[in-house]
Order: sequence, then structure tokens, then C-alpha cells
Amino acid sequence: MEYLEFEQPVKELIEQYEKCVQLGTESGIDVDESCKKIKTKIEDTKKKIYGNLTPWQRVQLSRHPDRPYTLDYINGLADAGSFVELHGDRNFGDDPAMIGGIASISGNTVMLIGTQKGRTTKERQHRRFGMSNPEGYRKALRLMKLAEKFNIPVVTFVDTPGAYPGLEAEERGQGEAIARNIYEMCQLKTPIITIIIGEGASGGALGIGVGNKVYMLENTWYSVISPENCSAILWRSWEYKETAANTMKLTGEDMLKQKLIDAIIPEPLGGAHYDYAATFENVKKVILKDIKSFAKIPTDKIVEERQDKFIAMGEFKG
Repeated sequence: MEYLEFEQPVKELIEQYEKCVQLGTESGIDVDESCKKIKTKIEDTKKKIYGNLTPWQRVQLSRHPDRPYTLDYINGLADAGSFVELHGDRNFGDDPAMIGGIASISGNTVMLIGTQKGRTTKERQHRRFGMSNPEGYRKALRLMKLAEKFNIPVVTFVDTPGAYPGLEAEERGQGEAIARNIYEMCQLKTPIITIIIGEGASGGALGIGVGNKVYMLENTWYSVISPENCSAILWRSWEYKETAANTMKLTGEDMLKQKLIDAIIPEPLGGAHYDYAATFENVKKVILKDIKSFAKIPTDKIVEERQDKFIAMGEFKG
């Protein structure tokens, strides 16, 4: 596992624990007591570090290279062998940065859509670090319309630093594609559940983020701009990215306080990358609960509630 700068004390203790276990195995000496003490210290250090994270540290955790991505969630949530990936926007081509398809979660048929980053250098280039082209958003919309046709709930996973900013993306109508998705999602006649699983930046996130329910995992961020780009605009330098993150109100707690999301999904101590199974279980509980509750609500009411939810954002009473 890779460790961030502020996680180094945890890394050192884990290395001590591994050496302790190895020493006991190789020498035959009873080191159980020493290993237990180190293990207790690891837990205490984790609680101290991860219980007092700054907004910038949460941004760093949301980008952790070992963190689960959309395909990990799909494989972890969907019933075995049930996920069928669907490709193409029926207009230009397929976008590997946007994943989508039909699956079953505990027997419930759902449409799963999300931005996908890559782990290796080659895969990151292929997926463009989770930054979708217009055809990715059009593919997502095509799948949402398919879900609407068969009355299937839509679940979207957001993890993107933004829509792809390349010239070819602009030539093919990046802004229009995102705007069209927002417009159509506001009127989609089937429930939409949106979960921020990593980075939730700008229109790139909102292009699949108009949900009846919007959730953020504990160590994620959601904002109109990244801390680095905010710093570049305000101070003409990335050096103030930490200051920007601390003032942008981009954490789950900030979003919940501003009533921009519905709830925060807890992660295992240290972050989702420490325990995939526990993270997936927490997400699955939320999805199944919402699917059950939406089944009792008329379609027109579902659409109305979604529209009212987003219209109300930004209201201010003096």
C-alpha cells in the first residue's frame, strides 16, 4: 500500500508490526505481547490522524492511488456475473472514462454508471484520469434513458477531476453534452442515486450528478473547482492549494451543512482503501434502502422531488 505524507507515522508502525511478526516466525521466540502493543499503537495513531483530517488531507485521500474506483464498486456491489457493460453513445464512439451497464444488486435490477480512473500509467492514459469526453456523457444519458424505459433505478458513481478539457472534446460539444445531461436528468422518470466516491469536480461531476439522493463518502470532496485551480486563479500559483481547500467548504460535512447532499457514507478507519469489503457494504445498504423507499413513491413525485431539491439549492433568507 502507498502512504501519503501525513500517513507516515502509520506506515512506520505497520512496518514495525510486520518485522515483529517476522521475527517471531523466524526465531521461534514468543513476541505476541510486543506485537499486540504495536497493533494497539497502530489503531491509536490511526484514530489520532484520521479523526482530525484537514480539508486538504481529505482531498489527498480522495485521490489515493489504492482507493476503490467505479469498476471496483460495480464488481463489489453487483451480484456475481450480473453486470453487463454497455458501450457507445450511438453518435461518435465509446468513452473508456465513462463506465455503464445493467446489473443486479441483491436481486434488484439497476443501471450503474460512473467515471473510471486508471491504476497503471497505460490505463490512466486510456481512461484520461477519469475525465470524460462528450461521448461519455452522451453514453451515460443513453443508458439513463434506457433505464427510464424499463423503469430501472439509476446509480451513478462520481470520481473525476472534471470533464476532459481537450480541444477535440470542445469541438464535439463538451459544454452542450453536460448541459443536456443536467436538463434530461432533471426530468428522468426513474429514481437516481448519486454517490461521490472520490473527486467531485465541476460540471464533469454534475453531468452525472443530478440525483434524487446525493451522497458523499467520508473522505471525498465536491466543488465547482479543484483546490489547485482555485489557488491558480486567486494567487496565480498552486502553492496555496491547501489554503484554498480549507476555505472552499468542499468536504462532506460542509456539503451536508449547506444541504447540498443528503448524507455522508462512512468509510473504514483510514479510508476506503483500507477495507474495500466494508466500504462496499456501507454503500450497498444505502442503495438498497433507497431502492425500497422509491418503490413506494409515484413516478411523477420522484421527478418533482428531484427538481425541487436542485431548485432550492442556493436559496438565502435574510
